[in-house]
Amino acid sequence: MSSIATVTEPPEKTAIEGQCFLYLRSLVAAGYSPRSVKAVRSDLAQFCAYCASLAVLDATQVTAPHVRAFVSGLVEGSLSPRKRPYARTSVARKLSTVRVFLGFCEREGFREGNPGHGIHAPRLPKRLPSVLTPTQIGEFLDGIQGDDPLTLRDRALFELIYSCGLRAQEVLDLAVRDIDAGRREARVRGKGRKVRVVPVGDDALLAVDRYVETARPVLLAASRSDARAVDDLRRERERREAPLFVSRRGRALSPSDVRRRLERHLDRSSVPEGTSPHTLRHSFATHLLEGGADLRSIQELLGHASLATTQVYTHVSAAHLRKAYRTAHPRA
Repeated sequence: MSSIATVTEPPEKTAIEGQCFLYLRSLVAAGYSPRSVKAVRSDLAQFCAYCASLAVLDATQVTAPHVRAFVSGLVEGSLSPRKRPYARTSVARKLSTVRVFLGFCEREGFREGNPGHGIHAPRLPKRLPSVLTPTQIGEFLDGIQGDDPLTLRDRALFELIYSCGLRAQEVLDLAVRDIDAGRREARVRGKGRKVRVVPVGDDALLAVDRYVETARPVLLAASRSDARAVDDLRRERERREAPLFVSRRGRALSPSDVRRRLERHLDRSSVPEGTSPHTLRHSFATHLLEGGADLRSIQELLGHASLATTQVYTHVSAAHLRKAYRTAHPRA
């Protein structure tokens, strides 16, 4: 997947569709990932279709009752292709997209005021992220055994996610040059293309080194047919801008590929079902907190813009301590 998003202007468009195009183009210019731009485009297309059904063809015509009715349609399911209510998280995301878009229109002088202000999505349930214990993490990672290229790649991939607390897209966006073995660091591009430098543990460095030395050239060679392919591709390691992790045919991986490979390895372990790549990131943060790291440091390592986002791990840690207390205390 390309790390650069593109937006194509519709040939025939209403005023609001043109305004959406300009907003999407601003996200691309700001360095938002293709995945984020695609999600915003989808949400705005749904909002524009809803507005068109009401003959609202310009952002200047959008009112607060229109936005409230849009949210109600999402909650009730009337705006769903399958006529099913959207999840509260989806409603909250779509409303946020519309609100930010209308704010963009206000800033650009397309309209006065933002009719999305003061309109609230359904209250979201407070869900604590699921985490694995250090023992479960060790069992899962150590269970990825084998010398074939895909297994070596997967071991390096999941070791890095847990060692650095990376999102799935972040680990896929890593280039070969982003891993500095000498400094034991990784240069990570997060949301909004913000760059942070995070430490990498010894186990992850060893797994990455083994993958880069023995497995990655073989995977890249699958896209070449000449007899000198493997030798040529060993030299290609020096092309430091090349993606670190590639598919069996030497192509870019997607987050869905990461989830699928994770599920494959979960089938061979006793780690709970439902574990996702993000569970490894949650576990990274929780284990750091329980080990004595401060929230500010964890915020920087995770790439959170707000400390409030990181504070959820204090609740996770407290829940862990209560469980340990109930299990171990004789009069709990």
